[in-house]
Amino acid sequence: MRILSTTLTVLALAVTAAATPPASAHSLDWVACGDGLECAKLTVPVDWKRPDGPKTQVDLARMPARDPQRSLGPLVVNTGGGATIQPVRSMLATVSELTIWFDVVLVDPRGMGDKGSPSLVECATPQPDIAELILRPGEAGWRAQARANAAYDASCRAAMGGAYAGLTSWQVAHDLEALRAALGADRLRYLGNSYGTVYGQAYLELFPSKVGRMVLDGVADHTRPSLERWLMDNARTEERQLGRFRDWCAAGCALGDDDAIKVFDDLLARARRAPLPAGKGTVNERKFLVAVREGLTPPAWPRLAAALRKAADGDATDLAELRPLPPETPGYPHGAMLCHDFMPRLPGYRAFLAIESRLRAAAPRIGWIQGRYQVARCLGIGKDPANPPHPLQAKGVPPVLVAIGDTDDNTPNLAAEHLAAQLPGARVVRHGDGHAAYLMQSASGLGGTCLRRYVHDYLTTGTLPPAGARCPGDLVARIPRG
Repeated sequence: MRILSTTLTVLALAVTAAATPPASAHSLDWVACGDGLECAKLTVPVDWKRPDGPKTQVDLARMPARDPQRSLGPLVVNTGGGATIQPVRSMLATVSELTIWFDVVLVDPRGMGDKGSPSLVECATPQPDIAELILRPGEAGWRAQARANAAYDASCRAAMGGAYAGLTSWQVAHDLEALRAALGADRLRYLGNSYGTVYGQAYLELFPSKVGRMVLDGVADHTRPSLERWLMDNARTEERQLGRFRDWCAAGCALGDDDAIKVFDDLLARARRAPLPAGKGTVNERKFLVAVREGLTPPAWPRLAAALRKAADGDATDLAELRPLPPETPGYPHGAMLCHDFMPRLPGYRAFLAIESRLRAAAPRIGWIQGRYQVARCLGIGKDPANPPHPLQAKGVPPVLVAIGDTDDNTPNLAAEHLAAQLPGARVVRHGDGHAAYLMQSASGLGGTCLRRYVHDYLTTGTLPPAGARCPGDLVARIPRG
């Protein structure tokens, strides 16, 4: 997923925030749009630095409170990962329980939108497979990834036209403020998951006096100016994830009594000597690392354990099938927004190799490949617009609830801890589940889990979890071991 420089001053933020014009509480025209939702569009400037300039629209959907007379007001939700409205339509249970207390308002970021909406931008060229930078490690592979990303970026720029200039989380945070005003809320009550936490971070900084209660789950840390340190958080978290998989497997999995890390080490050594047989094909060292990395997300642990067992017995076919999902066709502009926010400027090939050597030293088994995974997203993407990472300046905000999953390697838990330390009064609840735990627990029908109770108590009454609060891995506990 720039107009601003790397070092944003508090004064500049205050001046820019003041440029956001007030919106009428009656400026949203809600109409029924299926699945129990009401939809509306919010008209906003393409560039909030030029509020009288060209306009664009943001898609909204509302799931009304079950009892309107007892509603506590609007709760704005962004589920991250690009679109919000369409995924919630396909799995209403992710947020439906919240309608016991709130009118749940779903907001899509710029360039995304509901199915069939003009706000949903389709890029003719899909974003390329990020695994390719691992599978093609040389300079030729580096250049090829850059060309493929540049073609994707050019197609998104063409599809969005002038609205492309507003593709940063800084602009989306202003959209959230316009939405708060349009909803007639004195303060923003917000639940941000995954990339939705990036918008939340920007809002905390830009509009501290308008923050109500904010939950950030699956935090994508936008506060590391150093690319290397950000990549290091990713690498170290992934290395620890291999250990957490081993611990889970020790209680029973397809590997039996074998230590999962020892099996990993043995197979990696074998793949370095010669590719592993895999039916009619083979799995070399880099394909092996890509496969294991894909299997380290908790829901995939049983499949990874079975694939490692089979590979250790001489057939790596199942490992060969553990690959990231193919690129979305058509492409969508959210990938470009990530680059504008997190990696507007990237090192050259040789400078990256020096960074990679340090990642290897810190996370030698598998974590180091996260450097290539992340950089592969953005090689060749244009640097403007840009909202580079910077230390968070959010003074005077009320306590924020930050949920951090021990097994979250999608948005590294080490990075979440780094963000939480910059929020005065923030309260952290740690849990044993992975990415998007609150939403996934809700979608799984888990009633009254520790994490969900903490989130609901905070959103409804402002009650914070006790210091050092920890919840079990309710989703991890349900992973089959057979």
